[in-house]
Amino acid sequence: MHTNTLLLCFFLLFRVIVAGKRENSVNPFTPKAYSIRYWNKQISNQLPKPWFLLNKASPLNAAQFAKYSKLAGDQESLSKQIQSFCILANLLCFPDISSSLEKHGQDVQFSSYMSKNFTNYGNKLPGGFDSFKKYAENDNLPTNSFRQYSRGGAGHDDIFSTYAPNGNVIDQSFNTYGTGLAAFGVGQFKIYGPNVNVPNLRFTTYSTEAVGRKQSFTSYTKDTNSGTQSFTSYARNSNGGINDFTSYANNSNVIGTTFTTYGESQNGGGNTFKSYGSNANVPKNTFKGYGLLGNAPFETFINYRDKSNVGDDTFVSYVDDPNSGRANFENYGQLFGEGSDRFSKYGSKITNEQIIGFKTYGVNTSFKEYGKSIPTFADYKNKTINQLSISSSMGKNVNNKWVVEPGKFFREKMLKRGTIMPMPDIQDKMPKRSFLPKVIASKLPFSTSKIDELKKIFHAGDDSQMGKMIGDALAECERSPSVGETKRCVSSIEDMIDFSTSVLGQNVVVRTTENIKGSKRDIMIGSVKGINGGKVTKSVSCHQSLFPYLLYYCHSVPKVRVYEADIFDPNSKAKINHGVAICHVDTSAWGANHGAFIALGSGPGKIEVCHWIFENDMTWTVAD
Repeated sequence: MHTNTLLLCFFLLFRVIVAGKRENSVNPFTPKAYSIRYWNKQISNQLPKPWFLLNKASPLNAAQFAKYSKLAGDQESLSKQIQSFCILANLLCFPDISSSLEKHGQDVQFSSYMSKNFTNYGNKLPGGFDSFKKYAENDNLPTNSFRQYSRGGAGHDDIFSTYAPNGNVIDQSFNTYGTGLAAFGVGQFKIYGPNVNVPNLRFTTYSTEAVGRKQSFTSYTKDTNSGTQSFTSYARNSNGGINDFTSYANNSNVIGTTFTTYGESQNGGGNTFKSYGSNANVPKNTFKGYGLLGNAPFETFINYRDKSNVGDDTFVSYVDDPNSGRANFENYGQLFGEGSDRFSKYGSKITNEQIIGFKTYGVNTSFKEYGKSIPTFADYKNKTINQLSISSSMGKNVNNKWVVEPGKFFREKMLKRGTIMPMPDIQDKMPKRSFLPKVIASKLPFSTSKIDELKKIFHAGDDSQMGKMIGDALAECERSPSVGETKRCVSSIEDMIDFSTSVLGQNVVVRTTENIKGSKRDIMIGSVKGINGGKVTKSVSCHQSLFPYLLYYCHSVPKVRVYEADIFDPNSKAKINHGVAICHVDTSAWGANHGAFIALGSGPGKIEVCHWIFENDMTWTVAD
């Protein structure tokens, strides 16, 4: 026998022995052991097991598995023990914060605090300040409640500096903040919630009836992902208050902000939005009852949603029937793709003293019952997504990192040895979770019709981030499949195996990119291998959804080519990663405004589009 053949046989035998020892070290009564046995039963080949997938099995030990399998049949009993279950099963749950009746009548500095209920802080305090510095830093699930904070305070300052940075899925609630004739003073939010994933921030009756109080939001939720902000009854009936939003939600992904009865009946004062939502992806902002019946307020929007992608703003009853106020929109919504703005009853009862100016304003806008005699428009643009695509094809790419992040999409010809190309950020931003054992998952409600039951189990309020997260995931799972698509949401390894084998058969392999090295910088392509000989095939791709337990959205992907590629550092020439890329051969059903076409300068059905499989995503194919 040839020497190389002997070496290969010994190598494969060694891997089988090591894998066998690894399997035998797992307690046979645990969920992980069950998943391993299920893989052995359902997968027909003897290729090495995908431990990156099997290690996502529930970490419950045998006793815990038995206990919670029984509790899952009684939702009320499980709900009472949800916090311990979440910890042991490695789930995503917010801590329960009990209400507090403590009263605090002196200056307080908070540093290195996490998940706390702040009730009746700074109330009716004359002067002084409270400082939140590096609060909840690097906390995975910071949850804080500020109730009646600085209510009725006279000249009391609140400073939030570097609040909840680098957190994952933060949930903050500010109720009746700075209200009740809070006189003067400053509420300052500086570098609040930067670089966080899925922030949920609620300001309810914020600065209502405040006198001369200034609120400043600087670098607020910058570089965040899928954020939701709500300002309800903000600065309502306030007197001479000033609110500044500077660099608010810039470079963020899918951020939604709602301002309800914002500045209603406000006397004097004003609000400035500067560089708000710039370079963001799909920002959605709603201003409802904004500046209604105000007396001489000023509103200024400078570089608002500039260079953003697919943004939508709704202004309902905005500065309607004000007295001598002014609203100024400067460089509003330029250079974004397929955005839409709706102004309904905007300044419809303005007087000669009322001034509304639009300077260099963007696209796709409708004005209904708009005050026609006073507004001025300078350099108004209506650039459509088609024009943006043409600009991209001419090399003038839209400067928005979410749409054209270098290396996010590329052509198949780039997958050749020696090619130097940028790699996008492939790091998984989701919180770390594990699958549920199938026997437990099958007993829990999983549909929008039973969402109240599920929210009760996980202690999710109607206005909470957890409640929104559950609702969004269930809606996506119940969405009708696209033409030619087969889809399923899976909450266990066993369900993922069942779906993938139902599409591809039992002789399958699942792959993912080995690590995140090379992310966000240039890489050099080494050896490249086409799966199934580089032929056009079909695959099943699985992507994470944000949910209390690990949930994957899996769907069949027809007409693709899948590749494995060694990845090298272009400077040291050292191998740093082993990547998996998928190339979609048929893009004819894709939307014309898909980011791939903006990045690569083409259109549906005209080119193939490739991308890397990101960390913790995976693709299944028939085994070679």
